[in-house]
Amino acid sequence: MVGRDYEDRTLGYSILTKNDLEAIHEKTLDIMESHGVCVFGGDAQGILAGAGCEPDSETGLVKFPPRVVEDALESAPPEFTMCGQDPAKDTVVGADHVTFTTFGTGTTIIDPYTGERRDTTLKDLEDITRFADAVDEVDTFTIAVAAQDVEPEIKDLYEGAAVLNNTRKHFGHDTEGGANTRRFIRMAAAVAGGMDKLRERPIISLGACPNSPLEIHEDAGEQIIEAAKAGIPMDILSMGLSGGTTPATMAGTLLTTNCEILAGIVLSQTVSKGTPVFYGSSTTIMDMRLATSPVGAPEHAMYGAAVAQIAKFYQIPNDSAGT
Repeated sequence: MVGRDYEDRTLGYSILTKNDLEAIHEKTLDIMESHGVCVFGGDAQGILAGAGCEPDSETGLVKFPPRVVEDALESAPPEFTMCGQDPAKDTVVGADHVTFTTFGTGTTIIDPYTGERRDTTLKDLEDITRFADAVDEVDTFTIAVAAQDVEPEIKDLYEGAAVLNNTRKHFGHDTEGGANTRRFIRMAAAVAGGMDKLRERPIISLGACPNSPLEIHEDAGEQIIEAAKAGIPMDILSMGLSGGTTPATMAGTLLTTNCEILAGIVLSQTVSKGTPVFYGSSTTIMDMRLATSPVGAPEHAMYGAAVAQIAKFYQIPNDSAGT
């Protein structure tokens, strides 16, 4: 049974009890079975249908039987190693390990030499990557700023090359769609010494963000599929905005977030059982005045603490974004 080994503990900032977590899980299973989650893309829908889910090709809604969700949660590993190009930089995640990565993805920067506020560039990414590589407190590297001065259609490949050439640590990237994801995986394989070596020691991981409420768009589905095929860890990270794209209540937003992430985990584990996954979240409130996502808001910390508990309940490594 999912969550059977979870124990209430007072260590740290905890806002949910075990009873709360069990209630969230049971209601999530009910929503996923009775209403479903939109999962777009014929490949993803076909894979989920093969696992026993019920996709509707016209609406994109996929209904998930509880046993399929439970099986996927059981097969996701409770901890794994995020390998660096230098094995001395390997980082274990899951269980009680706490690690740190860079926050992404910034689009403006205050130039450290001129003081000018401007759009970020490929060179900024290269410089920040080398800086983070030298800071021992940063365990892994995530795309910190966007390269906005390169061809947009292959921006993620420029960014991938910039980071792979400037860090010895594990690299978590956000690619765009299936084609560029496959290209980036081949780039990483060339650095690792081949696809078999990359599978043995994944020096990269990938990230996919559902669209709240209750939707995995086609690009995200393709990312999840390609990562699972290659044995690459996948961070399925929901970014709901409470009061905007998710319900205004914390309970409603946590349920929405949980449904989205579990749908992605089911897709990943259906493609390749045992593929490493993160239970990720950068969920916060919506700033109603500016229509933005304030990652420094107190509610963001509350959601981060809550999703960390949910991930612990499922025994899946958690990625909680914040500043």
